[in-house]
Amino acid sequence: MKNDKDRPSTETIDEERRKFLKVGSCILGGAAVAAMSYPFVKALGPTAQMQHEAGPVTVDITNLHENEQLTLTWQGKPIWVIRRTQEELTELKKANPDLLDPDSLTDQQPTFAKNAYRSLRPDILVLVGLCTHLGCIPNFFPKEGSVAPHWQGGFLCPCHGSRFDMAGRVFKEMPAPLNLRVPPYHFIDEHTLVIGE
Repeated sequence: MKNDKDRPSTETIDEERRKFLKVGSCILGGAAVAAMSYPFVKALGPTAQMQHEAGPVTVDITNLHENEQLTLTWQGKPIWVIRRTQEELTELKKANPDLLDPDSLTDQQPTFAKNAYRSLRPDILVLVGLCTHLGCIPNFFPKEGSVAPHWQGGFLCPCHGSRFDMAGRVFKEMPAPLNLRVPPYHFIDEHTLVIGE
């Protein structure tokens, strides 16, 4: 027969159970919180589409004809790719005192865009299709005289009337304070353009 001294007291057993239950409850509670938080944290991250749009976009311009505008999306913004005519390029080389920043001196585009054409290749124009005033999407009017008697072609913002030439340069006294932005881009070959880095 065992002695009462050899038996563990009920107080000791209860204390050990309490410790076990506390630790077990903490572990299970932590796991439950982590499991319930995962969908919320995942929802805050970028979607697969957003990750795709943030990366570089490759564009085939083989079938882009003169005065045609190709619109695509990069980083959630509309990007325009336009093939200009030789007449438009000749017009862009002429000094125009009506332009606010004709030499693109404002630091808002890649260094390669600080030329009369605001592009790597004179015939291909690549712009972010958002007005620099309030972010409206300007309309493309390539035809001479289609907007005003002395209109040489370009872009007109439907929201507040800002006008831009065929290089995306804003005219003076317009609501838009800056030229249309040029995104970073490069050519892989004569017919393949990559927008973004």
